[in-house]
Amino acid sequence: MLNKVILIGRLTRDPELRYTTNGIAVAKLNLAVERPQFNREREKETDFIDIVVWQRLAEICANNLGKGRLVAVDGRLQVRSYDDNQGIRRKAAEVVAENVKFLDWPKDRPNHQDSDNNKGDGFGSEISFNGDDIPF
Repeated sequence: MLNKVILIGRLTRDPELRYTTNGIAVAKLNLAVERPQFNREREKETDFIDIVVWQRLAEICANNLGKGRLVAVDGRLQVRSYDDNQGIRRKAAEVVAENVKFLDWPKDRPNHQDSDNNKGDGFGSEISFNGDDIPF
């Protein structure tokens, strides 16, 4: 079986960083991803997808990303059930991120070639797919 999601899009808001009672970091992101085809009105449609990031990657995302930033997310789809405030059973679908790549630089920091944040993590690098990466 396979549960793999790869998305590229822009953040709709700043990441929300929280910590569990055990001190584990968790960040929530929301990603706007354009659909590849046009609708009947000849306009592109956009999906808004919830992303959950855990541990150190959650802290890195919260400290370095903001609304409008272009990112690639690689992870798995998770569907969970919960009871809302009125006691109604609801379902939520979200992507649990395994990797997040920063695909652009913040507008307030134009030159990042010598930045310490760019060393060793691969953030800001382009994503390249070979034939083995694409499942179709």
